[in-house]
Formats: sequence, structure tokens, C-alpha cells
Amino acid sequence: MPAPPPQDKKKEARQRETPLEFLASMAAVVVTALFILTFNLQAFEIPSGSMKNTLLVGDHVFVDRITYAPPSRWLGPVMPYREIRRGDIIVFFSPAQPGQHLVKRVIGVPGDRIHLHNGVVFVNGRAQSEPYVIHSCDNLSIRCYVPYRDNFPAVPPSDFDQVTPAWQVELPRHMQDGDLVVPPGSYFAMGDNREVSWDSRFWGFVPQQNILGRPLFIYWSFETPEDQYEKTSLSDRLGFAARVVIHFFGQTRWRRTLHMVR
Repeated sequence: MPAPPPQDKKKEARQRETPLEFLASMAAVVVTALFILTFNLQAFEIPSGSMKNTLLVGDHVFVDRITYAPPSRWLGPVMPYREIRRGDIIVFFSPAQPGQHLVKRVIGVPGDRIHLHNGVVFVNGRAQSEPYVIHSCDNLSIRCYVPYRDNFPAVPPSDFDQVTPAWQVELPRHMQDGDLVVPPGSYFAMGDNREVSWDSRFWGFVPQQNILGRPLFIYWSFETPEDQYEKTSLSDRLGFAARVVIHFFGQTRWRRTLHMVR
């Protein structure tokens, strides 16, 4: 076979990627991935059963921090910004416990009128169909009927309802004709596991500025005790870490891996 012309050799030499160019390409990929993880996504672990069965204790999710963020002047045309809607699941800083993250479902947006009757949610006068909601009355430790919880806000809270003092004072200010009216810049949120969820019924509205984002998908799920988040001592944490190492394959919920959160 005749040797290629000199021009073809020069062209082939230019097309072949050098080791330095390969490293530069890989560095660009790594930087882009770190940018996405740092500014767009945040890892979050579900600590309680208030969103069961949508999210389970031990689910590890990536939270989208961009969609609900204030639109950027420069990136607005290319980023998927949108308003928060009813039915969205949000991750936010707890208004009642500074520094603690919570995850709940949005039931009411600004201007909505909300009340519960025997556990059924009404928004703007219409009973809501909520196929994602579960009830835990089969658990003997859960009371199946609590007047304040299930007929909110018509029934005043009692000393046993775990309502924060601040919300007891603020609640009457937002009531109109038996409904709770969501004010501007705030949201009313509840857990899907209604009997065990400590939510807006007990501590009030979620301010817009407290919202971090929405969970996108579960990247890992591990069978975790309901009360694990309460065990904060070093020995408890080391014990659970050892359990993860020993039982990683057997107690990982593989079917939930890469499960989209809705």
C-alpha cells in the first residue's frame, strides 16, 4: 500500500488527541459535574416517616435547587424556572426548628383557602383527590381521630396537639369563614402520612425563602429504623455506619434506586 501523502499525515497528527488535551477534557467534565452538584443538586436523606410511602426513612435523594429559585437575569431563558404548584414536594428549612430540613407536599399556594373535614382536605371549597396519602390507623399507637388535626382549622388546638405557641397566636389572623387563607409569599404543606406528619397544621406556613428545592430522584435507599434520626451520639452513629457496611447489599432497597419522586 502506498504511503499517505504528506498532507494526510499532518491532518492525522492534528486529529489525534494528545495526553494533555485528554486531561484537559476530563478536567472540564469534572468541573462541570462539580458545578452541577454544588449549585444545582443537593444530597438529602429522609429522616422520618411523614412522607411514607412516597418517601421512606433511609431514602437518599438529590434535591433540585434551581427550579424554584428566583429567576436569574442572565440564565433565565435556559434554566427550568417555574412557580411552586399544589402537589409539589418541597425540601425546606423548618420554620419551627431553625436549621432543620423538612420534606412535605404543598397543599396550598398563596391565596388558597384550606380546611380539613374528617381528614379530607378541601382547597377553595373542593375536596381533594390525594392518591398518595396513606393513613396509619392500623398502628395502635396512632389515634385514628384527633379533632384539631382532622378538622383543621375549625377546631381549636388543645394542650396535647403539639401546636407551637407562635402558630396558636398567628393562626386566627389567617382564618376567614372557617378556612385558612394562605398569605402571599407562603405555602401550606403537609406530609403524605397524615396521622404522623408534624406539618403546617402544627407550626404554620412555609415562607418562600425557606424553600431549598424539590427532590428529583432516589439515588440510594437503605432500610433504616424510624427513630434513627434521634440517635445522635457518636456510638449510635458508628454502630449504624457499621450496619451499613455489613448489610449494604442485603438491606439496600435496590428497587427504589433511581426512582423518580412524585
